[in-house]
Amino acid sequence: MITVYIADDELWGTLGLKKLLERSGFEVEVVGTADNGLTAREEIGRLRPDVIFADIRMPGLSGLELLEVLPEISPGSKLVIITGFAEFSYAQTAVQLHAFDLLLKPIKELELERVLKNVMAQSPKKTEEETESRRMIDSVIADIRSSYTEDVSLKALAAKYGLSTGRLSMLLKESLSMTFSDYIVSLRMQKARELLKDESKSIEQIAEMVGYNDYFYFTKVFKKSQGISPSKYRKSL
Repeated sequence: MITVYIADDELWGTLGLKKLLERSGFEVEVVGTADNGLTAREEIGRLRPDVIFADIRMPGLSGLELLEVLPEISPGSKLVIITGFAEFSYAQTAVQLHAFDLLLKPIKELELERVLKNVMAQSPKKTEEETESRRMIDSVIADIRSSYTEDVSLKALAAKYGLSTGRLSMLLKESLSMTFSDYIVSLRMQKARELLKDESKSIEQIAEMVGYNDYFYFTKVFKKSQGISPSKYRKSL
């Protein structure tokens, strides 16, 4: 199975590529899509797909900029640049940045099949152990996402899954591209931003709802992560 991520700001481009992948005859799973480079960077770091198809021009980060950060966020992934004819000479930079391949729009079935064959030829087979490890980490992350507003601890999660805290910490950092504590904060801050839109809830209530019993500590964490206090954030909405 080849896991695929598509980053293209044109919806028809994403849908068209999905259809071509379905008709290719290869075992392919599209694990995610994005219409901008910033979202793509975040999700690729978490999903670690086998191959990424990225448009050369996108809002946020271009395909070339995504290619530059790929060794840091998902070193095992292969990135294929998608480009229009008018940008093809510009796309030669992608070769210098070690893009896996280039595809010219509109993408032809035979060209896509050629790329997929090369991906399969150069990708090491995932062992059963790696697959089980991936599933376990997915379960851990699901646990965190369902209980991040509570007093969830890395030690308790490690004990639940039969791992040392150091091993679990390393696996989570590899999967999330951030530490366990940073992930908890990011989830809580995301929820806090949503709740701050509701003016019927006080900031003290919101602090408790996202897992902070200390209002002042919540304010400190929010300001450090968001660059603005909760009250000023609410006023800015």
